[in-house]
Amino acid sequence: MQYFKAPQKEALFVMNELLGYEKHYADLGFTDATPDMVEAIFSEAAKFAENVLAPINASGDAEGCKWEDGVVTTPTGFKDAYQQYVEGGWTGMTHPEKFGGQALPYSLNSVMAEWFSSANHSWAMYPGLSQGCIETLKEHGTEAQQKMFLHNLVGGSWTGTMCLTEPHCGSDLGMLKCKAEPNDDGSYSLTGTKIFISAGEHDMSENIVHIVIARLPDAPSGTKGISLFVVPKFHAGPEGEKLDRNAVTCGSIEHKMGIKGSATCVINFDGAKGYLVGTENRGLNCMFTFMNSARIGTGLEGLSASEAAFQGALAYAKDRLQFRAMTGVKNPDGPADPIINHPDVRRMLLTQKAFAEGNRALAIYAMKLVDVTQASQDEDAKTFANSKLALLTPIVKAFLTETAQESTSYGMQVFGGHGFIAEWGMEQLARDTRICTMYEGTTGIQAIDLLARKVVGSNGKLLTVFTNEVKEYCKSIRDKSQFNAWSNSIDKHIDEWHQITEDIMQRAAKNPAELGAASVDYLMYSGYIVVGYFWLQMAVVAQQKLDDGTGDPEFYKAKLHTAKFYFDRLLTRTRSLVSSMESGADNLMDMEEEQFNIV
Repeated sequence: MQYFKAPQKEALFVMNELLGYEKHYADLGFTDATPDMVEAIFSEAAKFAENVLAPINASGDAEGCKWEDGVVTTPTGFKDAYQQYVEGGWTGMTHPEKFGGQALPYSLNSVMAEWFSSANHSWAMYPGLSQGCIETLKEHGTEAQQKMFLHNLVGGSWTGTMCLTEPHCGSDLGMLKCKAEPNDDGSYSLTGTKIFISAGEHDMSENIVHIVIARLPDAPSGTKGISLFVVPKFHAGPEGEKLDRNAVTCGSIEHKMGIKGSATCVINFDGAKGYLVGTENRGLNCMFTFMNSARIGTGLEGLSASEAAFQGALAYAKDRLQFRAMTGVKNPDGPADPIINHPDVRRMLLTQKAFAEGNRALAIYAMKLVDVTQASQDEDAKTFANSKLALLTPIVKAFLTETAQESTSYGMQVFGGHGFIAEWGMEQLARDTRICTMYEGTTGIQAIDLLARKVVGSNGKLLTVFTNEVKEYCKSIRDKSQFNAWSNSIDKHIDEWHQITEDIMQRAAKNPAELGAASVDYLMYSGYIVVGYFWLQMAVVAQQKLDDGTGDPEFYKAKLHTAKFYFDRLLTRTRSLVSSMESGADNLMDMEEEQFNIV
């Protein structure tokens, strides 16, 4: 990106003024995460994003990764940036002190992950992938495995990956063929090929620890026969010593549309030594430890792109002179007016802004729930938070990445022809962001998870857990008459959400294809309502701050204007989504397969 500034003020508004993070951290026992400490950490993270990562973003895209004889070299500056990241103590922020971490909240690290991805999506992939590996070993690894791997992973001298996909199977993991044969010493020999492995090979760390799914001999077919293993690039001693090379090699790297500075690898396991994580044939259960956090992380990548696209487009729109404004001359000393004065440019900028800020509120709310599931001593509170996360995780992943496609497209459009060339960074942002709707399960996979598994699978109970909260909030602000129209709109949408769910369930009882036919529209419909709920809350807080005369009045006025735009122009998109859902599955499924043929 040619222009990026970490949105610290926006994040702190959501955390402190909207969601009460100071009390949240105190209640969970994060005594070090005081407001002053959080702001100090954010300040340093912002400097790293703006001054270290952003300057090597465009050059990293132009140079890309290089592969030769199994060795991957990352773009110039990437390795040095990673060393600064490690030396700054960023790698172990959220992990236990016994493994060398700082035991700070998950949410604190995740807020900053957004900024790192905005500044340099490709680079941010490398440390980001380690987190799922660490979480899996923390949760399911044996004490011996934790000693072998966790100190180096938490310290950042080693990095981690997730090895799931194979050439013949993408989301259908039940088809995997990678084999794990037991050895006499209790370890396993893994043989097979994994593809699309982000950060699978690189020159930034001393060792790479792979979390791999594979089949044991005589394992049941399908997903019931999947086991999970930890397989290092270099063998590890009992105390984490780096030993000789394991039979793990990088067969090639992909030539991709975007994130060219991130090595997407084909990884071959040729009798590589690994260790069973968890119990036999229960790999998917263990895998979801990192898959759920990875889905939220991918949603943050979408959010980061929306923010970066908005910042770049806004700076350009204020500077670029084209035509005179319809409402009169705004720049009498120049040949034309800045394009920010044109209504259609305003439409695009406000759409970007509304998505970035609304989606951030949803994401930080989800992070708050994750904090509770990880750190609360109250089992009921953890169960309640997990129920909300079950519903919201596929929405966070898919809605934030789908709306990022629109935001980055507008980033190019605001620049006009300049947006299509590399100089300004908008086309790179659009290319880099396109993968986000595919990572960790496509939008369609997330939609089926939401509708079929979470909502219908719980007979609507998971939906009710969250919508009860929304309806209670709408009821609580009835005395704020200036917000009645927006509050009533959200309240009616909640009722409609339940009715649509019931209608789909009834149709699906006769034709299961109805679930798949409605699912993506259902997810996007849900996303618009959930983000609308957060825009309503942000508007109420902003008005209260204006009434109290505290803080920056222009900041809060902008919140109210953007909320109005969201309710007038974006929440209304639910109307077409309802129409599409109500049309049923026949218009998709009645056409014979042969009729798709090109004559």
